[in-house]
Amino acid sequence: MGKFEVRRSSANNQFYYRFSASNGEPVQSGEGYTTKESCLKGIASVKANCQDVRFKRTQTTGTSPYGFNQEAANGEIIGRGEKYTSSTGRENGIAVVIREAPGAPINDLT
Repeated sequence: MGKFEVRRSSANNQFYYRFSASNGEPVQSGEGYTTKESCLKGIASVKANCQDVRFKRTQTTGTSPYGFNQEAANGEIIGRGEKYTSSTGRENGIAVVIREAPGAPINDLT
């Protein structure tokens, strides 16, 4: 099963989450939050919004052009996916979040 990690940045003192798949590979991360409570609420929103319609596929140019954003019901971005070299890799990343994030534990590293 995947897991969430909560970290505090020494650069800006904000809290960030990262979701990693069961194989340890990072899949998605969140924005900076000013409080740990806000970061944990962000994780709760990620867990509650694990339906395919909440994932917006992105594509840019470069060596890893395929990505995704996860959105809450209000349209706010609550997570940004890693960049992938193929659309298949991106779809696999989204599938991991949908399958593993709802029940994933939170490891507080602060």
